Amino acid sequence: MLTLRKWLCGTVLSVSACSVNAATELTMYYPVAVGGPLTEVVDGMIEKFEGQHPDISVNAIYAGNYNDARIKALAALKGGEPVQTSVLFSIDMLELKDMGVIRPFDDFVKTPEDKAWLNSFYPALMENGQSEQKTWGVPFQRSTIVMYYNKDAFRAAGLDPEKPPTTWQALRKTAAKLVKKNSAAEVERWGLMIPSTGYPYWMFGALTKQNGERLMSADGTQVNFNSPGTVEALQFWLDLSNKDQVMPKGTIEWGTLRQNFLEQKTAMMWHSTGNLTAVLKNATFDVGVAQLPGNIEQGSPTGGGNFYLFRNGSEQEQQAAFELIKFMTSPEQSAQWSKTTGYVGVSSAAYDTESLIDYTKKVPQALVARDQLEHATAELATYQAGRVRKMLDDAIQSALIGQQPPKAALDSAQAQAERVLRKHRS
Repeated sequence: MLTLRKWLCGTVLSVSACSVNAATELTMYYPVAVGGPLTEVVDGMIEKFEGQHPDISVNAIYAGNYNDARIKALAALKGGEPVQTSVLFSIDMLELKDMGVIRPFDDFVKTPEDKAWLNSFYPALMENGQSEQKTWGVPFQRSTIVMYYNKDAFRAAGLDPEKPPTTWQALRKTAAKLVKKNSAAEVERWGLMIPSTGYPYWMFGALTKQNGERLMSADGTQVNFNSPGTVEALQFWLDLSNKDQVMPKGTIEWGTLRQNFLEQKTAMMWHSTGNLTAVLKNATFDVGVAQLPGNIEQGSPTGGGNFYLFRNGSEQEQQAAFELIKFMTSPEQSAQWSKTTGYVGVSSAAYDTESLIDYTKKVPQALVARDQLEHATAELATYQAGRVRKMLDDAIQSALIGQQPPKAALDSAQAQAERVLRKHRS
């Protein structure tokens, strides 16, 4: 973004005047695949920041999905281009730290106000941002998986629309009642869809948490892909299609699932709370939102992106980037972001703002993701995270399409991950 001063410096002001009053320029990479409402929201937040900090200008580069943004930001750093901050996957934290390209926020937190800010975030959201007693990423575009359901379909099936299933067994029974077939016995509406492309490891992290299992160690050096409880979770996922026949067989596309739900091809879906605003806006039926059902316990992994501070640019630029991040994650901005997108507010203070209090009175569905944080766990994050996630993704899909039994698939993923992670253990 060009500030007025920057334009004047390039046209009518003298070089000496501009050098005295030059703005601190920041470059921020942000994961947005296409332009539109999301970029407009971020642009608006940046404009407010620049209005409060006339000595700082921010160039937001919208760089595709999370993987695209990471690749482009790291390429810019390697090429010597100025990049001071970015929103990247929260699960990239260990890899970024290991590469030495990010600085801990602890380097910048000096005042009591700064310390209060750093301690204000929900603990569950900080699990994917802290390592070695330091904070390397702070939450911004964060989510949990929630269950969206069609209340009208519940009513038509004789189910109470205010009582969505809270256990695996209840989920099976409810989904079976929601399956709708035509006169030729062809399924017109499935009871449930859980996406298995895009981020299958994320959905699996929910199922394993619900079955009392955690997919990795806190330090990201070991995984738990093939314990009995983890295998049981994958078998349950497979049984929903093959045994219970409440979900399509094979894989279910992440990218088209929201539209399938809106077109009433499924009565329930598991998806990111980041879809909330779009679902509520476009649905032609009464939408319910609920926490995910549990087995041994309830739970969902957190997801989404953190702000990071890169080891790039002058100390003044990095300090300015710190000020930008504090602004973007402030209660008022977090509340606005949550209202506009459906992503979870990152602190309890966000939900104490008048703006979000008023909004959640009208849209109580927006509180589900926040309330689920009480039962949340960290998203799968390890060293060499991309490789390890792909190993698990491949195993999950192999089981779901019938190539391998769940245990064999997960045994293979465990062995592969062990070979990769062994060198990262002290």
